[in-house]
Amino acid sequence: MDDAAVLTEATAAAYVAAAAFRIGTPGRVGVELEYTVRDPAYPLDRPEIARLRAALAHLGDPLPGGGRISIEPGGQVELSSAVGATMQDCIDAAASDLALIRAALAADGLLLEGTGLDVSRAPRLVTEHPRYVALAAYHDRAGRKGREIMCNSASVQVCLDAGDDSDGWTGYRRRWRLADAIGPVLLASFANSPHRTRSGVRWVSQRQALRFGTDASRTRAPRHSADPRTAWTRYSLAARVAMIAEPESLPWLVPTGLTMRDWLRGHGPRPTTLGDLERHLGTLVPPIRPRGHLEFRMIDQQPGDGWIVPVAVVSALLDDPTAAETAAAATEHLRSPLRRHRDWLTSAREGLADRELAGAALACFTAAADALQRRGASAEVRRTVADFINNYVAHGRCPADDLRPQAPALLQS
Repeated sequence: MDDAAVLTEATAAAYVAAAAFRIGTPGRVGVELEYTVRDPAYPLDRPEIARLRAALAHLGDPLPGGGRISIEPGGQVELSSAVGATMQDCIDAAASDLALIRAALAADGLLLEGTGLDVSRAPRLVTEHPRYVALAAYHDRAGRKGREIMCNSASVQVCLDAGDDSDGWTGYRRRWRLADAIGPVLLASFANSPHRTRSGVRWVSQRQALRFGTDASRTRAPRHSADPRTAWTRYSLAARVAMIAEPESLPWLVPTGLTMRDWLRGHGPRPTTLGDLERHLGTLVPPIRPRGHLEFRMIDQQPGDGWIVPVAVVSALLDDPTAAETAAAATEHLRSPLRRHRDWLTSAREGLADRELAGAALACFTAAADALQRRGASAEVRRTVADFINNYVAHGRCPADDLRPQAPALLQS
């Protein structure tokens, strides 16, 4: 379908349903590693995009390991790995490419930070791309939280195949339900952006708290049903449109209260094209997003090479049938539709200090660790996961517990 093709509501719904869950045998793994960047000599300054590009230009595109570099709106550097045929392939390729990025930035006096949120610098766009300018303007109408997420946050995004059309653990329906069930456990376990509000409330993942504090039609987890495609289509068309592209010389439009369904029904400034729909789908940021594959977006960036742990754990829990069965049983009591958003908020606020989440996390991580050898994980990966379990999960802790919560004026309570 041509990007300029005009859509009806029916064709848009059919496209979203088909594109969200691409059918195939699962097993491939990808990861997107996002980092805030700092110059230790000028810690409160934000490196400009020209400096970042110049420091990284000689690395090539793609990188030797197949990954690609992008610069996010606040100057975060993101590595999108090559898709690995296995989890180990993904980790090996991403690790080699990340080492090159770190070395190139270090040569220019810059460091990648291993936290989920930069709390010391006011959020500022380093790009004039109309997409990001429009998205920032959309968020600014409701306060500063959206701009803080755009400019100051960093995450580990694990990407897995959606699954096949079977009814077993390789099927996309069960994989989608399992992903939603373990999502709050992953958020709580990997929380790494602590913050204390002015009223004294502590969050272990302020990054995700800020995300939930923006437009709920685009950030909350979708309601699940027996048919994931129907549920995701309903969610996507009901979500508000954040931007409408204009010709190159014009700023993009920033609508107010316009849902994609409204636009498809003729209430927008012009007919809706496939390109418009794809841009809209790219702005939806629930904790787990189906984009042909499954994107786990709730994981804060980790210190050092800690990003390896979520890649290994998430892929093991979804791609190993025995681990999937254990994880489903361990999170069954967390899956009531009446408590889903509460569980996400509890995970972001309390982490593994919540006893129910802590118990589910220990069962899930233990199952993942047992699965890693069956899935060909290296001794180093298995040791890294075991260390994380011993240092955090086994004691009801997460990486945020190693950091002192801060409440600077630039972050809202």
